[in-house]
Amino acid sequence: MTRFSATAAIVLGLVASACKPDRATTVSPTAASSPASEPAAAAGPLGTAEQRARLFAEIWDKTARREAFSPVKNQRLALDVRGGMEAFAPELVAAKTEVELFYALVKISNARKDRHLKVRPVDGGLVVPGWKERAEAPLRFATDYGQSQFSVFVADLDESFFAAAEVPRVPQRGDRVVGVDGRPLAEYVASVEPYYPYSTRENFWWNLSAQLNVRSGQLPPDRFGERVTYELRASDGTTYEVALPWLPPEQVRWAGPQRPEYPGMSLAYATETYELFRPTDGRKAVLLRWLGFRRALVADVDRLMAYAEKERLLEHALIVDATGSRGGSLGVYAIQRMTGRPFKSTLGNLRLSDVVVPFVAQKRAELVGGGATDAGVFESDDGGARLLAWLEGSVIPALEAGRSFSEAVPFKLAHLPADSDGVVKPAAVHFSGPLVCFFGPGGGSHLDQFAATIVDNELGHTIGMPTGGFSNTWEWSEVLKMPGTDRPLVEFMWSIGHTIRPNGEILEGNPAEVAERLPPTAANYSQYHALLLERAYAHLDGREGRSRR
Repeated sequence: MTRFSATAAIVLGLVASACKPDRATTVSPTAASSPASEPAAAAGPLGTAEQRARLFAEIWDKTARREAFSPVKNQRLALDVRGGMEAFAPELVAAKTEVELFYALVKISNARKDRHLKVRPVDGGLVVPGWKERAEAPLRFATDYGQSQFSVFVADLDESFFAAAEVPRVPQRGDRVVGVDGRPLAEYVASVEPYYPYSTRENFWWNLSAQLNVRSGQLPPDRFGERVTYELRASDGTTYEVALPWLPPEQVRWAGPQRPEYPGMSLAYATETYELFRPTDGRKAVLLRWLGFRRALVADVDRLMAYAEKERLLEHALIVDATGSRGGSLGVYAIQRMTGRPFKSTLGNLRLSDVVVPFVAQKRAELVGGGATDAGVFESDDGGARLLAWLEGSVIPALEAGRSFSEAVPFKLAHLPADSDGVVKPAAVHFSGPLVCFFGPGGGSHLDQFAATIVDNELGHTIGMPTGGFSNTWEWSEVLKMPGTDRPLVEFMWSIGHTIRPNGEILEGNPAEVAERLPPTAANYSQYHALLLERAYAHLDGREGRSRR
């Protein structure tokens, strides 16, 4: 069956199903059979069942043409992308409210399992009450990655709230989550999983735990009551329930530290990109709590090197804690100053489809505007000139020649030209001591690339867990409209290119493994960063001992 006929079959099947008399979305025989009735039926924001079926067919057709699927991710997550998207098509067709239609689109999008890809409201589109609102329960949770099955536990609480609240039992850190709102945890997780975009299971569980005490647009409004009830299991094996209100975030006072603690370290200074710590015992090491690869990266890294040179730290060991880092761009600029060795950068390609021409026009406009993205992240050190030359001189001809993908080039041509082998030389001023990096499953995107570059080039020792595994080259966003009308619905996204690790593998769903695995658990949560630092010191001491023999 061709793609066209398969898509047509989807439409016909969904419409036939939607128009059965026993369905809530039944339309009258006249409306169902008369094309002339469609404009009247489509006057509302939901359109007709047939229009919604056509909308799904359009989404799948565009996905099949545009998406840069990751075979390794699909295999690891046992994904049937088309089957997964089709599974939620009946909800789309049967939607009776704008909220139902919106979250059916969310589920369809998330069936691709890509942390980057979102569905968002747009002006004049579907109305989703409470989309931008946020409230929190006075309990915070985290995932125990040390169990054979994922487990969630109490990580922090607002002690002042519980001191004044009338609850049968005050939760304790480490108490396990058994159920949520009257549902066993496994059943609750299965019910909310379709609303989460993720590229690895570990990243899903990280985000699930982080959102378990949050009321937001992550889930439909009807998933939240006035209060949330958690069933917890204490260390003595007893279970108990606690029903908690939703509070404005600014009213919650967490008892635990809100930033990592590094014993024997003192903060020297902080920037938007990192916080710099130095040992108080004279140990020859520098620790950077890495925060992200954002707009200030170049200036902040230049400040780091000036400080290290002035303080004579360049020969010291460099420890980078990226467990809480965001993504961004220009990580190669930082790595060039973290090591004295040449290394191969990540590569990237582009899926060649109907969006390439407008994508190139978008990048051309960005170049004229100074080379910055909407997020304020500068993607290249030349403002995008190399990238635009490649897009116009190589990608467009490849599209016209009928190719499926562009060639792979150094990632976004941020630091190197298209004909480069991807090998980058260290900066003139750089750290020359050993490098140790901490990673975890909470972050990804450009952080994935940073980690893969360190691991695949064997630039340093890595401890913790793999990153979230959701790096790609670019996404394409588009406002979906109700078929046959100009009525906007939502913003929908596609991943249109692969990130390719230095070892040649597709990165999405395939983050680099760490050399020394140390997962966060309920038992080590309160001292997790101290343990990471302890492992780093053990590695550095062992390395120094070996070098003396």
